Amino acid sequence: MTDTVENLETAGGEASSCCAKPEPKWSWKNLPGRQYIFSTWTIVIAGPLLVLLLDQPQFAGFVTFAVTAFGGTLPYIAFAVALIAWLKASGAEAYVGKAFESRETQAIVLAALFGGLAPFCSCEVIPFIAGLLAVGAPLSAIMAFWLSSPLIDPPTLLITAGALGWEFAIGKAVFAVTLGLFGGALVAMAMRAGLFSNPVKIGSAASGCGCGSSPKTGKPVWKFWQESERSDRFVTELKANAAFLIKWLALAYVLEAALVTYVPADLIAGVVGGNGLGSIVISALVGMPAYLNSYVAPPLLAGLMDQGMSIGAAMAFMIAGSVSSIPAMAAVWSLVKPQVFATYLGLGFVGAVLSGLIFQMVV
Repeated sequence: MTDTVENLETAGGEASSCCAKPEPKWSWKNLPGRQYIFSTWTIVIAGPLLVLLLDQPQFAGFVTFAVTAFGGTLPYIAFAVALIAWLKASGAEAYVGKAFESRETQAIVLAALFGGLAPFCSCEVIPFIAGLLAVGAPLSAIMAFWLSSPLIDPPTLLITAGALGWEFAIGKAVFAVTLGLFGGALVAMAMRAGLFSNPVKIGSAASGCGCGSSPKTGKPVWKFWQESERSDRFVTELKANAAFLIKWLALAYVLEAALVTYVPADLIAGVVGGNGLGSIVISALVGMPAYLNSYVAPPLLAGLMDQGMSIGAAMAFMIAGSVSSIPAMAAVWSLVKPQVFATYLGLGFVGAVLSGLIFQMVV
């Protein structure tokens, strides 16, 4: 009898062990503290620390470059963040979006033209893109501004003309506006076909709604500080958008400092020498992730052109490098969904190749 009971207990124990849930397999998702280890701020802090540990002579220059570049963008961040918070707290957010309705073509043209005058690089334009996304401006107009703004501005025009001649400088300006118009029109057609209905990433500080207009007048409450709910909304939006933009732009400038420190500009440009269609395509491919700002690129490319680099390859490299770079890509990725991100990069690459081909055939 005792043996029978022991056998039953043993069988029950085996059964219960068989029915027990298997231990979960290890994965990166289960790693304790994963949200901190792989966070944006961890990369921002770890970058300079690695330079300090592995290459101490470069540390001061690395940090100085990143801090100086970030400091130059702070006024744009402050303006964009305050404007977003004010529009949302006052309830004017929806009105700004409605202002573009039935005027999309006009908005695309104005955005492309204004982008050609605005003195923003591919990173400095991010706060304004975040603001436009937040207030509901059409993606087509945003894309037009996004593509044309980093390419040319009055100071860059003069520097390019001095190093490469007025033909090159004017050509770049024309291609900048044309690329903005082309990108904006293409995105507008895609939106009419049902694409890009919700371009902003969920959780991005560029999304969300404000308090709405006054229930009595139906108009925005510009003096939002007179109502506690709107004042609270202003503070909330100010903090959220500031934290979001500061975090991602800090990452962008740490990556930029790494590129400038360890990937010399002449090394990048030296890869893209040559003539023909192949050199134009390679120039665009190499130029897209590289960081070579509009003030450094003209004299460097002038030297390469003296050594035999084609004008088409030089134009393709300059267009691609201005529209996108690894630092700018990091910030762009934080704002929009993958299909919008891919469209932006695709337009930049195709625009750079076509600009190089057309410029080489015309000049």
